[in-house]
Amino acid sequence: MWLQAPNIGCVHGFSTRYGGLSLTPFDSLNLGGSEDATNLIEKNRELALQKLQLSDHALCFLKQVHGNTVCLAKQGRQEGDALVSNQKHMVLAISIADCYPILFYDEANAVIGAAHAGWRGTVSRIAANTINSMLQLGANPQSINVAIGQGICQSNFTVGNEVIEQFEKAGFPSHCWQNNQIDLVKCNRFVLAENNIPESNVWAMNRCTFEKDFFSYRRDKGITGRMWGLISMQ
Repeated sequence: MWLQAPNIGCVHGFSTRYGGLSLTPFDSLNLGGSEDATNLIEKNRELALQKLQLSDHALCFLKQVHGNTVCLAKQGRQEGDALVSNQKHMVLAISIADCYPILFYDEANAVIGAAHAGWRGTVSRIAANTINSMLQLGANPQSINVAIGQGICQSNFTVGNEVIEQFEKAGFPSHCWQNNQIDLVKCNRFVLAENNIPESNVWAMNRCTFEKDFFSYRRDKGITGRMWGLISMQ
């Protein structure tokens, strides 16, 4: 049900598609989207949170718009693509189905963050904005650990020339793509380094959402479930 990162020392996880109640093509741990039955999504969320010994009373989530807005986490739904908090018991959840979930944890200063990084969020430096918002809550970039979850890998992510041009204009190095295939993990690692996150503090799952263990919007032509990247200080 949940995959975890070795460098994040608080409650967290990246969900797989297993362990829920939804039927094909949303089988089985679908945590979002609009096509599946609402009651099944709600039950799946309850099961997923219970697995991490969490409840939904402090669940903070987003109407994600593929931008770079960071919200100070509060219970319920806000609009943006990242959440930050220095409050214990807040549960920060990012929804994904090809875009990358990125989790941030500064244990020394008790600050967390979670970002939704598709190509639009990546090129507009959602990771940098998340870090800067964490710094406003007392975090230090040298003590922020970062975990990059599953997402669409370079070999499956072919884009148009206009997308490559946006990354070039935004100052990303050319090793982040080959021909018309972008490596979003490399792009986000570049942004993290720009913002003084030590390379040794960054872990990446390096798994592709095209794998059978995950939901993928592109692979499944839009008819698919959603996974979560989640983090909470208990």
